[in-house]
Amino acid sequence: MTQEAAGLAARHAHAAAVPGGRRILEVDALRGFALCGIFLVNVLVMAGPYEPAGGVAPATGPDLVAQWLVTAFVATKFYLLFSFLFGYSFTLQMTSAERAGARFAPRMLRRLLALFVLGVLHAALLYTGDILTTYAVLGLVLFFSRNAAPARVWRAALWVYGVFAVLLLLLGAAGAADPVSGAEFQAETAELTEAYRGDAADVIAANVGAWSDVLIGALSVSGQVVAAFLVGFVAGKRQLLAGDTVGADRLRRIRTLGLAVGVPGGLFMAAGTSGPLSERWETVALAVGMVSAPALTAAYASAILLWVRTPRGARAASWLAPAGRMALTNYLLQSLVMALVFTGYGFGLYGRAGAAAAVCGALAFYAAQLFLSARLMRRHRLGPVEWALRAVTLAGRPTPAVRPDEASSVRDNRHRSGG
Repeated sequence: MTQEAAGLAARHAHAAAVPGGRRILEVDALRGFALCGIFLVNVLVMAGPYEPAGGVAPATGPDLVAQWLVTAFVATKFYLLFSFLFGYSFTLQMTSAERAGARFAPRMLRRLLALFVLGVLHAALLYTGDILTTYAVLGLVLFFSRNAAPARVWRAALWVYGVFAVLLLLLGAAGAADPVSGAEFQAETAELTEAYRGDAADVIAANVGAWSDVLIGALSVSGQVVAAFLVGFVAGKRQLLAGDTVGADRLRRIRTLGLAVGVPGGLFMAAGTSGPLSERWETVALAVGMVSAPALTAAYASAILLWVRTPRGARAASWLAPAGRMALTNYLLQSLVMALVFTGYGFGLYGRAGAAAAVCGALAFYAAQLFLSARLMRRHRLGPVEWALRAVTLAGRPTPAVRPDEASSVRDNRHRSGG
């Protein structure tokens, strides 16, 4: 199971606003960037039988290269970025309620409940690897920590991650001593393939039938998700993504250290789960890859934050940000399209499309989403699903504080002058 979904922390496309009510471009751009990584992993899961790292069982050539690259540099990294942004946006929701003179607790509990219901429907009807339900449940950790001091929350995040890392490595070592047999995997694959190529009832039954495995998968990443939530909460409290709060030198150090730790971990995970290492290395490699994933996630985020401070990066961010503003709508739309392509809802190509074709198709559709999101956000303040989620949150009709023409503002004057 992959928890890249969702993303979807972000799939809430929160009203990411600074105290004056304007959007924070960095938050929206990071969310739009994470949306692409999540899609690349999810499309491999949806396209056909996959190994634990997530992907179509590779043949040779382009398919093997595509799966290997996604496993090494994408899998297990981008749901952490969405989790960080979920924690960051939680603080923005607190600020929004305070600015409106509203009680925060009822608002957030309604929001989490709506996410949970939406996630259950998503997991049953479209994509069993949904993350919305996980975010809704684990979001209660943020809810009950909302009044804690940032320094205390930071220490809690380090403890949660440390304990999780130790347990995950121990489980990886145990799995290496008792690997899953190839015959067992092939039997499960054959059953799943028949179901996903069947009719709509077969697809839904297969999705629901996988929920026990999905729960185990959710538990296996819960420590990382909670740690990322808490780190995002601290960053939000300190407004680290608002403007140039974090210096360029610090971002470069994070990027360098993150690449130094995260890239070897990702390469080992790909080698152990997609070859050339033997199957006995699979669980150990996956554990090491997951434990080192936050480093590469931090490197990606730092690189994006540095990039958007340049004129060329600001122009790219103006495309990423609209998709990030309506990330929840885009995430669900991705699942709908994947279901139509790969299951009995539509073409039934499950197990028939190679990894290279699936990845290329996902990139093409993501490019279309960037274009359509930019057009939609020029005329509307919220995406359709974001509007509905906000209506539930507010228990009334949404009245966003920002104007549509402010949607992608990020130091526009400075970038136009090349500053």
